[in-house]
Amino acid sequence: MPPVQRLTPATYADFMRDFRMDVPEGYNFAYDFLDAEAAVDPARPAMVHVDDAGVRREYNLGYFSTQSTKLANALQALGVGQGDRLMLILHRRVEFWVTMLALHKLGAVPVPSPALLTPKDIVFRVQFGKIKGCIAETGVIPRVDEALPQCPDLTVRVQVGDGRADGWHNYDAILDAAPATPPVLARRPGGEDPLLIFFTSGTTGMPKMVAHSHTYPLGHYVTGVYWHNLRPGDLHLTLADTGWGKAVWGKFYGQWMAGATVFTWDFRGKFEPSRLLEMLAGHGITSFCAPPTVYRFLVRENLANYDLSKLRHCTTAGELLNDGVFIAWKAATGLPIYEGYGQTETTLQLATFPWMEPKPGSIGRPTPGWDLVLMNEEGKPCPPGEEGEICVRCEQPVLGLFQGYLDEPKRTAAARYDGWYHTGDKAWMDEEGYFFFLGRTDDLIKSSGYRIGPFEVESALITHPAVVEAAVTGVPDPERGQVVKATVVLAPGHTPSDELTKALQQHVKTVTAPYKYPRIVEYVGALPKTISGKIKRAEIRLRDEGKEAQE
Repeated sequence: MPPVQRLTPATYADFMRDFRMDVPEGYNFAYDFLDAEAAVDPARPAMVHVDDAGVRREYNLGYFSTQSTKLANALQALGVGQGDRLMLILHRRVEFWVTMLALHKLGAVPVPSPALLTPKDIVFRVQFGKIKGCIAETGVIPRVDEALPQCPDLTVRVQVGDGRADGWHNYDAILDAAPATPPVLARRPGGEDPLLIFFTSGTTGMPKMVAHSHTYPLGHYVTGVYWHNLRPGDLHLTLADTGWGKAVWGKFYGQWMAGATVFTWDFRGKFEPSRLLEMLAGHGITSFCAPPTVYRFLVRENLANYDLSKLRHCTTAGELLNDGVFIAWKAATGLPIYEGYGQTETTLQLATFPWMEPKPGSIGRPTPGWDLVLMNEEGKPCPPGEEGEICVRCEQPVLGLFQGYLDEPKRTAAARYDGWYHTGDKAWMDEEGYFFFLGRTDDLIKSSGYRIGPFEVESALITHPAVVEAAVTGVPDPERGQVVKATVVLAPGHTPSDELTKALQQHVKTVTAPYKYPRIVEYVGALPKTISGKIKRAEIRLRDEGKEAQE
């Protein structure tokens, strides 16, 4: 188990006062948690996996311990060693977890990557990341092969799934041939050695490589035990793809350390709310985490048709949770939704914990070990009610904070300086210490002396029945500095018109402060997004600037 005693705090103050986390020297999750726990109780449930066809399979800690050891030996035989970087493109397959753990044991560095990468994306990541190998499932291999002529150093390639691809080792074959004895290593990896690399979403430019050390999993103990409120025997579902950091937030380290079983639904294709509700009800999920967008779809369904009686705790992160969704979900299930906040660069920085009263729209209060301050543009702390940038004091090591942007010292220095990590995110804090997210610093709109966060306006717009999605940006204006613009995707059955624009503007005025309403509304078929699904507001701004230049 992790080196910390589970607390049962009654208040936030109790939690912050009593929580301690001792980090063992040379900590390695694969050895010090997985193998150690499996040696004591190999039959302990670890994962319930349901594939796209609905086939359910169950796995225990002993399975992951043995399989990851065998795969570590197999990869070592292929020339993978400590510090080597391998791209993983595996959807939500069980092999993702086995491979991650195998690389942890070798001291090699996994680079989780989404299955939507184009050949161009793959070339960029392999070249920029100096990536030596790729472990991918069959459907992705043609795109990797197309990138290979520009990636001569991608020498280790392992195929997962049916069929046989030329130039690729078969996962099952190398695994079956490998011994189950611990790999022979010159030095056991752990501690501050590199554990994994995430590429950021790239919402404001080219993706950055975020490097975390082997102590990173311990930073997610708070995520699983306290924010997700997990207990031994719980079945937890975080709806996230393995190509992004949220997967290890909610489908891996913290959940296993809490004694819970990870529920993995490997659906492919378009997300269907009704199928998700069938999963929650049919498999008796007890703890659930998803972005607010998912909850927005779920509350449009007839929730009374599904038995959600085993569900006892719900969380969300990634964007602002609309008040209406919070209220509708609680009315239907009896459960509030507890928000949280963090980044690819961090673990959970802010959260609403079970012993706190949730405030719709608030991302909560700081988690243990995270000394957060809202700073204004002069670098001074902001009083309650005043917006500022979320900054993390990092004069001393912070468990879960990234090591830096790999091979980009200037970018790292621009974010970490004078003893602070500058998140680039804006928020304000109320008198009780609850934080309220406003948006990225680059996304804030300054209009007639007001500072407007895009999330606030977007959240208001999507409560209108005609709106499916909205992106809010600022457009230069000679009188106001900027005016608010909404780029809107309409629901089926609605068409753009002056009357609809006026209706949307009036709707925003009634839902939020009137000065925040969009003076410009543009209707589009789809919003520009990153491959992780995040809105690229910077692209909308650049497009608008291009239109202005042409005019």
